[in-house]
Amino acid sequence: MKNRIGVVGIVIENIENADKVNSILHDFANIIIGRMGIPYREKNVSVISLIVDGTSDEISAMTGKLGKVKGVNVKSALTKVETE
Repeated sequence: MKNRIGVVGIVIENIENADKVNSILHDFANIIIGRMGIPYREKNVSVISLIVDGTSDEISAMTGKLGKVKGVNVKSALTKVETE
């Protein structure tokens, strides 16, 4: 299966679960090309954006696990063209 490049947006509304999110991201570090995280302390929310390069299955597995964490919202946008 070929890779796709994309962006994943993560909004953490329950800051207590940030460690769970970071653990999942660590497990999928091989497909994460870049990461930017912004804690919005005034609103008690954190936002993370990821640039990913992996198979559709790998990216779906990561976003699926993240989406199961309480208080975490995840959205992704991937290229339609597969890469080597």
